[in-house]
Amino acid sequence: MKKIFSKYSAVIASAILLTFTSCNDLDLAPTNKFTEDNYWTSAEKANMVLNMAYSQMYNNDYFFSTEALSDNIYEGRGSSSEKAISSGQADASNGRFANEWKNCYEGIKTCHTFLENVDRVPDMDDVLKTRMVAEARFIRAYLFFRLTTWFGDVPLFDHDLTLSESKEISRTSQSDVLAFVRSELDAVASVLPTKEEYADEDIGRITSGAVAAFKARTYLYSNDWENVVTNCETLINSDSYGDYTLFSSYEGLFLPENEYNDEVILDLGYVPSLRTWGNYYDLAPLSVGARVNQMAPTQELVDSYVMLNGKPIDVTGSGYEENDPYVNRDPRLTATVVYHEFSWQKPDGSIQTIYIQPGTAPDESAAVDEYQGQGTNSTSTGYYMRKYYDPTSLASFTSGLNLILIRYADVLLMYAEAKNELGEMNETVWNETIRAIRERAGFTDPEALVFDSSWSTADLRSIIRNERRVELALEGLRIFDLRRWETAEDALNGYPHGAQYGDSSIDDGYIRLDQRAFNPERDYLWAVPQSQKDLNPNLGQNPGY
Repeated sequence: MKKIFSKYSAVIASAILLTFTSCNDLDLAPTNKFTEDNYWTSAEKANMVLNMAYSQMYNNDYFFSTEALSDNIYEGRGSSSEKAISSGQADASNGRFANEWKNCYEGIKTCHTFLENVDRVPDMDDVLKTRMVAEARFIRAYLFFRLTTWFGDVPLFDHDLTLSESKEISRTSQSDVLAFVRSELDAVASVLPTKEEYADEDIGRITSGAVAAFKARTYLYSNDWENVVTNCETLINSDSYGDYTLFSSYEGLFLPENEYNDEVILDLGYVPSLRTWGNYYDLAPLSVGARVNQMAPTQELVDSYVMLNGKPIDVTGSGYEENDPYVNRDPRLTATVVYHEFSWQKPDGSIQTIYIQPGTAPDESAAVDEYQGQGTNSTSTGYYMRKYYDPTSLASFTSGLNLILIRYADVLLMYAEAKNELGEMNETVWNETIRAIRERAGFTDPEALVFDSSWSTADLRSIIRNERRVELALEGLRIFDLRRWETAEDALNGYPHGAQYGDSSIDDGYIRLDQRAFNPERDYLWAVPQSQKDLNPNLGQNPGY
């Protein structure tokens, strides 16, 4: 049975919050607080509130839907908030804007509730209290970073606001928010244990390694290359923050039997039957039990997977065959994307062939996965998703599989990118980063693995950026890369595409999907939600909204 600290007790803590409090929907900073003097009577009760904060760091719906904001995924059904954003039609009333703001500040509220009350617990072990306080401070920093990444300037505060304060507070500059986030991370780095120092029942809690990796990410998103290098090196060149390495199998990295392996630095914890997610019910092929296909990989993502010789598919001598497009490709393609005649392994170990090209299925039951055009139940792109499919999942794809937020491969990729931007990429750095990641993926051809000293910084930039795309595909990170590279106006404008099952007179037969729109004068920041401005006019608004 999976060993994990009881994050699911957040459900109990949530009920307690509702019992003890009334909520004023700021939603900027919910002002509800515990009023029962007898709640903070034990470390166990304090831990329940902290576990609630863990559950508010992120959620499975955002994990998958955030990818649909990028060029990796196309949302083919419905009219979600993310679809409005990607089509350039979002305004300050957009639901994702409002919920991201609300959810983050609710989590910050929980952290403040914990931090301002934990000292009331009688006879609490000082070492335990110090560690739990550090965990809460990390979560608070994580949430403020989410906010400032999306919205830029946001209200910053280090205590539970009163109702009057919440209606008057102004936004703090992004630079000051980032300074606060990094100072908090510095403060807790030496307090939190490494992953090896936690007891089995606490596996999955925030570690000092997570602090180092997350801090590197905060600098990555600021293109602060020297600090990216410094923080990555604390994990690459030393085990003082924990011993991390690439897991032996790329496909196996995302399977339940390999949870908490040495590549995982921070994840969202789920427990079968206690805390689960079921997004694959609307992502997997229909013939293996899915309900409909809500969103699917784009042709642009599929095309980014190079050949086994390391060459892009559109380069002379790559060996790419348009009539057999999925052979001799980067093995991560098969671990991530379901394409025509994909061999899908079912929970009982049997293999089912997925037929997607129209008119190829041998029978009616297999034909449900075929591309049938836009607005149907099947795929809109000619592809389905595979990464994070849990073969042990129950009915309706209910899964207790953890979702990884930060892993060691990302640290290596951050390091490689930063060293290249500093003009310090060499064979040694290449071998410990890109080569190691490709070897783990299954590449063996020297052309894909050996460093070429004739590559320019621009050549390497293209290789490293593409490597990030395929290695981290469907993990919700692509949109942040496009934003920090300031290439979103190129990648997110125009028509995305699906497989070559469309009208041959349009885009060479590649399915033309709904047009995307990205305004660089506006869309690099999200709108302050209108619901928040109605509560507090001092918040102002980002340009263009």
